[in-house]
Amino acid sequence: MTRKKKARVHAGEFPTKVSEGTTVAAFDENDIVFAQGDAANALFNIQKGKVKLSVTSNAGKEAVIAVLGAGDFFGEGCLVGQSLHMSTATAMTECSIMRLERAAAVERLPKDPAFSKLLLSYVLSRSIRIEADLVDQLFNSSEKRLARALLLLANFGKEGKPETVIPKISQEVLAEMIGTTRSRVSFFMNKFRRLGFIEYNGTLEVHSSLINVVLHD
Repeated sequence: MTRKKKARVHAGEFPTKVSEGTTVAAFDENDIVFAQGDAANALFNIQKGKVKLSVTSNAGKEAVIAVLGAGDFFGEGCLVGQSLHMSTATAMTECSIMRLERAAAVERLPKDPAFSKLLLSYVLSRSIRIEADLVDQLFNSSEKRLARALLLLANFGKEGKPETVIPKISQEVLAEMIGTTRSRVSFFMNKFRRLGFIEYNGTLEVHSSLINVVLHD
């Protein structure tokens, strides 16, 4: 699929040069970092904020395939010969993102063991996450999928303290993430709030007790 969304990119796209082939830029909420079908010629690292990756079919149907946060990489396909981006990367909040030209990233890998280890660890972790997402999609109910998505957005299970307050995310995006309808998401969000698993009033706060939904058979 190479359908592209019209890009609305921050006017100061990657203005700050950090080193040869490496720049940093600020993006506003809903700015597009790159669009599906754009040339894949750089690796990106999120320094601050959240970014969603989405794909759009030729019929115009959109699906969110990942929500990434600070420290996460994306666009790594360029390092193994991917010529076009298979997804659209959109800032969900105000973001600071580092861009490493493909040539600069490839040159840095053998020279910087710490960077190589960090990138390898991330790619392996993401591979495990994708496999878990597939199992979740195949075997779990939409209620469990939503609970798991909210826990992942709040960074439960990751190193460090969870970010229990999630930046604004629409029910439409949540529905795209778990493969269901907005009405089902609304129903379960109200249920989770009623049971005290989340607080949902303008902002979204996720409590650790939500894991009970995932663990319950």
